[in-house]
This record gives sequence, structure tokens and C-alpha cells, in this order.
Amino acid sequence: MRLLPAPSAQSLRLLFLFIFVMGVAPSPALTAGCPDRCVCDDQLVVQCAGQDLILFPNDLPLATRQLIISNNRIKELPALQLNYLSDLVYLDVSNNTLAEISESTFGNLRKLAYLDLSFNTMVQIEDRTFGPLSSLVMLRLTDNPGLSDIHSDAFSENLALQVLDVSRNNLTALNISTLIALPSLRSLGLSGNPWTCDCDTEDLCLWVLIEGFKFQVNKAVVLCWVGDPAMLQGLITAYRHINSFS
Repeated sequence: MRLLPAPSAQSLRLLFLFIFVMGVAPSPALTAGCPDRCVCDDQLVVQCAGQDLILFPNDLPLATRQLIISNNRIKELPALQLNYLSDLVYLDVSNNTLAEISESTFGNLRKLAYLDLSFNTMVQIEDRTFGPLSSLVMLRLTDNPGLSDIHSDAFSENLALQVLDVSRNNLTALNISTLIALPSLRSLGLSGNPWTCDCDTEDLCLWVLIEGFKFQVNKAVVLCWVGDPAMLQGLITAYRHINSFS
């Protein structure tokens, strides 16, 4: 039987070096280049705030856990690039010029727990926009001056959502089914919107008065901003009547 030649000492050294490198080298996702004008650290945080970016940053490490792109001029969140970041848990896109988002925007971000879309230029939130975000705990959607419409099913699948802030937008009404569908809700921000005194707003006011004890909310800011003493008195009477049986 023919025996293979014994490996040389140099070959053994190269083999051991290769095994050592393969064993300790970080994942390619961690060593991927950091986008221009951004800072990436070994905690998987990518910081691109205040860099006057117009476009969503390219070449983000795939293992990114926190992405901060606030205080730029980004107009669009490209679904294809964003959804490669399947480990993302924190996304701050506040103070940009986003005008539109949809269900496909966040299609693969099932681990995302914090999302800040405040200080943008959105005008409406469509059906199931946040549907894929099954782990979402906090959503800040404040200070979009043109935001006047939130679909009643916009948050219908966000059962983990605990903090929702839609303050200082242009909302005149909000369907209470949007809120009833959130069993984990603990904090609700509604201030600074031009609420209209109609049946939809009356339902919202009454719901806040009755259910407000479950979470932190300033009840006074919801009661029709134009002021309607008769409606206010009716709500208070209804609230007291309901609580007399509790």
C-alpha cells in the first residue's frame, strides 16, 4: 500500500494558521465597510445623524442592530435595502423629508422594537403600514404637519405596541378601532392636533375617558380643541354614569 507523504512543517504551520483565522475572524457582516459619512461600532450601531444625506445609506452591515439616520434630508426608505437588515431592533428616521411609507417598507423587520418617524412630511398612514412589525414596542409619529389620515387598521397587527405618539400632526379624527386593537398599549400621545367635534371624535374622547386609567395620557388635550361645552358635559355625564357601575 502506498503511503501519502508526511506534511511538511511549513504546511502544518499554514494549516494551523488557517484554522485559527477561520475560528476567530468576525462574521463578514461585521467587517463590511461602513457607509460614507456614518460611524459604525462593534455594538452593531450605525450612526449617520446630521450628515445632510439625501439618500438612504448604502453598504450597511447586514448585522446592524441600531440605525440612526435622523436630521438629514432623506426622502425615501427603499424597501429592498432596508429589509436586508433583518436583525434591526432600533430605527430613528426622525427629522427627514419622508413623504410616504407602506407595508412593504418594513416587510422583513420582524425584530424592530423602536421606530421614530417624527418630524417628516407624511400625509397619511395606510392600511397595515406597520403590519410586519410584530415586535414593535414604541412608535413615534409626531410632528408631521400634513399628516391628516391614519387608517383604522394601520396598527391592527402590532399587538406588542406599548407606546404610541401621534402628537402635533394635522389629525382631525382617529377611529377608536385603531386603539382598541392594541392590548399592550400603555402610553398614548394625542396633543396638538386640530380635533373636529363630530361623532368620531366623541367616540375617541369617551374611550380615553373610560380607558385612560390603563395608560399615561393627557385626557384634556383630546376634548375638542374648538370647545363644545354641551359635548364636554355629555361626555363627563356618560363617564360618571359608566363608572357608577364599576
